[in-house]
Amino acid sequence: MEAFIPILIGAVSGVVAALCGVGGGVVMVPAFVFLLKMGQKAAVATSLAAIVFTAIATSVKNQGNGFVRWDVAVPAGIAGAIVGWFAADWLKKFQDVTLTRLFATLIILFGVAMWVQSYDKQKLSIDDKSEKPTEYSKNLK
Repeated sequence: MEAFIPILIGAVSGVVAALCGVGGGVVMVPAFVFLLKMGQKAAVATSLAAIVFTAIATSVKNQGNGFVRWDVAVPAGIAGAIVGWFAADWLKKFQDVTLTRLFATLIILFGVAMWVQSYDKQKLSIDDKSEKPTEYSKNLK
């Protein structure tokens, strides 16, 4: 029964990751803090370690579905890994309350921006009706 809550958190995170491209930070961090009583630093670090499995599984599936843009994913992933390596040390320097407020502020700002943008189809980068999922996969073969 001890593993039930982490499994439930992981399952919800998997759904959110598959549908929205997020899960580690948005689902796991708050769930680890509130449900498992972790400190913010431990929640962030644990979330990053746990999301590796979700990221691999959903990336493989999304590649099979023809949605992955490797021309964007590879440089973004490399840049994120390099900068993340150094930024991970910053985690030690901040208090949990500061990290919690930073996290909440970013989620709110990006959420509001995406909400507003969703009402203006002209600004959306992808029109669901015109994009074919296999368009990007063809370049890989």
